[in-house]
Amino acid sequence: MSKFSVVVVDDHTLLSQAIQTMVNTFKDFTVLYTCKNGQELVDRFSENGKKPDVVLMDINMPVMNGIEATAYIAEHHPKVNVMALSVEDDDKTILKMIKAGAVGYLLKDTEKTVLEKALREIVENGFYHTKNVTNLLMKSVNGVLKDDVVLKPREIEFLKLACTEMTYKEVADKMCLSPKTIDGYREALFAKLNVRNRVGMVIYAVRNKIYTV
Repeated sequence: MSKFSVVVVDDHTLLSQAIQTMVNTFKDFTVLYTCKNGQELVDRFSENGKKPDVVLMDINMPVMNGIEATAYIAEHHPKVNVMALSVEDDDKTILKMIKAGAVGYLLKDTEKTVLEKALREIVENGFYHTKNVTNLLMKSVNGVLKDDVVLKPREIEFLKLACTEMTYKEVADKMCLSPKTIDGYREALFAKLNVRNRVGMVIYAVRNKIYTV
């Protein structure tokens, strides 16, 4: 099996190289390249180069910061998963990054084994959150219903299953549908709920009491 590809975006060269070396020791992952800021990453993507499966994104960077770069990727390259890897641990920054489209958030003092687990869960499930980030997301849920959104029974069924740790393939098997059909449900709900990723669907489901944690 070919390895999943990763790009590291960090303006500290030594740290970026250290992260690259670490990720390259993981069994299922390899680093394609590194970038010094979000703009450099956007430029690389614009050159029609190979897109990674996961981007490990720092937040405080010159030219284009991690939040701006994540929002760009979420809009223009939605199949690329972004996970924040930062020293910033304040609630506002974490929420801004998640809202921009990040599917995970880890601090730079994270253990090597946790980083590898996070990368694996992102490529398998579409998101990874520590207990602290999950609690923060739940606190941000305000219980406001979106009256203009009407979900069909099968969409609700899919949404509930998407809130679990099941992979999309497992969801397809559970619903007796093809993976292609499940992809259609996912993209339709992204548009209908105005969210950018699986995390957004989970937040919507919890907020509207479709799924209970």
